[in-house]
Amino acid sequence: MIKIANDKLGVVINEKGAELQSIFSNNIEYLWQGDARFWNKRSPVLFPVVGELKNGEFFYNSKAYKLSRHGFARDSQFNIEQTTAQSATFVLHADERSSAVYPFKFTFSVEYAINNAMLFCSYVVKNTGDDTLYFSVGGHPAFNVPLVKNLKYSNYLLKFNNDEILTRCLLHKGLISNSTDQIRLNNKSLQLQHSLFYSDAIVLKHIRSNEIKLYSEMDEHGLNFKFDGFPFFGIWAAVDAPFVCLEPWCGIADNIRHDQQLIHKEGINKLAANQSWQRTWSVELF
Repeated sequence: MIKIANDKLGVVINEKGAELQSIFSNNIEYLWQGDARFWNKRSPVLFPVVGELKNGEFFYNSKAYKLSRHGFARDSQFNIEQTTAQSATFVLHADERSSAVYPFKFTFSVEYAINNAMLFCSYVVKNTGDDTLYFSVGGHPAFNVPLVKNLKYSNYLLKFNNDEILTRCLLHKGLISNSTDQIRLNNKSLQLQHSLFYSDAIVLKHIRSNEIKLYSEMDEHGLNFKFDGFPFFGIWAAVDAPFVCLEPWCGIADNIRHDQQLIHKEGINKLAANQSWQRTWSVELF
């Protein structure tokens, strides 16, 4: 485990999956701590796919490759590239094991840094091969709700900075269906209810916001989550679980009618040989 800290914020990261284990500030643990009764992960990193593949596989150059939901990074052992008191970088390289399920050469880095009460998480993808690299990447951090013991789940709201209506893409066995549902917000805010997630995640393909505030009108503590450059977004919780996941994505699950060709995958990112790609999300605790 690697810890980075300052006088306002302490963050712990596991080398396995480069996964956040703790975000501690204001004498509050903001990050879900994992519980097998609901969901035992805390903040998995999604790479080289986001969400479910149709039939659990994709095709590239006429060959089939099987990949589990959200890809292999979340279960891989990352190398520690560098650490300071307030930053840490974790790196995953392509190898024989990854090539068996994902036929590309790459370096994938996850960089964490803190400044005052803000945590920054950056994903950096480098194409170390000769061919175009096709990939998706995303975050899946889960935050405790409620943050304090005297409040309930429904005492919390998500406030969007630019949306008044959310168009939710409905899922069918983890795949994107062709049906949508509209969620009308109250003053750009969505009151959290466990029932929101009884039919899986809220998947947003056309989100206008780039900032979401998790807060309660009955307490001074919450967080601001910023995600510039992520065209897709997911909001999820396990059934009746005391957390909410705020998930910025550069990529999305397959559509039910997808032809399974990786180069045709919706939201896929394309990176030329010897080029790099980066996106950053941040969370400010209060």
